[in-house]
Amino acid sequence: MDRPLRGNRERWAEGLRAYPARPPAAPEIVLGTVPDGRGASNSPKSWPAGRTRRNAPLAELYGRGVYRFLLSRQWVIITLVALLLIPTMISLGIWQMDRHDERAARNQLVADALAADPVPVERLAAPGDAVTRAERYRTVTAKGHFDTDDEVVVRRRTNGDDEIGFHVLTPFVLDGGQILLVNRGWIPADGPSQTAFPEVPAPPRGEVTITGRLMPDETTGASGIKDLEGLPDRQIMLIDSEREAKRLGARVLGGYVAQTAPEPEDGTPQQLGNPGKENAALNYAYAVQWWLFAAAVPVGWVVLVRRESRSGPARTYGRRTPRRASRRRCSRPPGRSP
Repeated sequence: MDRPLRGNRERWAEGLRAYPARPPAAPEIVLGTVPDGRGASNSPKSWPAGRTRRNAPLAELYGRGVYRFLLSRQWVIITLVALLLIPTMISLGIWQMDRHDERAARNQLVADALAADPVPVERLAAPGDAVTRAERYRTVTAKGHFDTDDEVVVRRRTNGDDEIGFHVLTPFVLDGGQILLVNRGWIPADGPSQTAFPEVPAPPRGEVTITGRLMPDETTGASGIKDLEGLPDRQIMLIDSEREAKRLGARVLGGYVAQTAPEPEDGTPQQLGNPGKENAALNYAYAVQWWLFAAAVPVGWVVLVRRESRSGPARTYGRRTPRRASRRRCSRPPGRSP
């Protein structure tokens, strides 16, 4: 019995010497990092002296997994939205700058036209010819007499107080027999229905010389007013010289004149004021604002990325980090049970 017992004890002692006190621990994997292929740890603790996440190059940080979060769904969406916003905001800024140029050009056109000396209307307008952009707002004079028998009113027009009424459009027979359409001004509507022809003050009788601003024919695209059919008698929606020429059966000069002189004795119709100056500087400010927004998008994206990378240890998105190998302790040495 002693000899077999001593044999068991010897084998038990040999097992203790052969089995290590602790099994080797599994390599620790830092979340969001990948092995560098050389067996060395790529955690921030293994970086060279003086190198941190703050001063490390971008390529090195990405290689160590610091910026791997950019491949997550959340950050892919954020990046795509940023890439979409930049050209959109740049385009909006260009559009606002185009609007600024248009308004500035119109303001200059109005100023030049109002400062120019009056010219006879026959020099700028002719039957069947459209009023050009350079001729718009020019001050013109005309000599002849008004024809109130063929007078019409233009519906849904407002005055300086935004009151709805009519514009009075009266044919003006020139000395040469041609017809000039004259917008004599605004009158209030008799009622909300605006179906009946309103009471229109009479123009000066006999031969008279008038002064006004030359304007092009009105269109739906330029004015935003829809041309309606089936209107009450002697009412129109848009001033169109070609249509009036067919109605009158006469040679009508292109465009029309907004009368500015002589003024009516009782102030009715209310003559149209000078065209206002549009605020072009506002469009310029909007353009600069959109471009600043476009420049702020990539700056904000970089700030968010850097903040995310510095908020803590590198993270993994969509992956499971392998668990550490469990440490086992042998309760008894290997070998047969005694």
